Amino acid sequence: MSKETESDSRLEKLYMVVEHFKNGDAVPVYRRFRDSGRMLPDGVRYLSSWVDRKFERCYQLLESRDCALLDEWIAHWDDLIDFEVHPVLTSKEAVEAIATRL
Repeated sequence: MSKETESDSRLEKLYMVVEHFKNGDAVPVYRRFRDSGRMLPDGVRYLSSWVDRKFERCYQLLESRDCALLDEWIAHWDDLIDFEVHPVLTSKEAVEAIATRL
């Protein structure tokens, strides 16, 4: 493993998770959340979330060193939600990463 890769593996990474409520039905999702909480495994941190006004989708920003932990979390919800997981950068990180190409 290169030094750069070792360093990257120790850094927290951001993930934008887009949740599509199955059948457009948020009620079972909110019911489980009320009863059981977010059910995030150790090593995943919730930062913020937004829900569309039709209650069809939720956008969550999560942080973790290990993307595989997101699969563990998704397993608690995949009967009610279809997931998209997108690794993302902050705007500051994006500016720094692209600066050499400008």
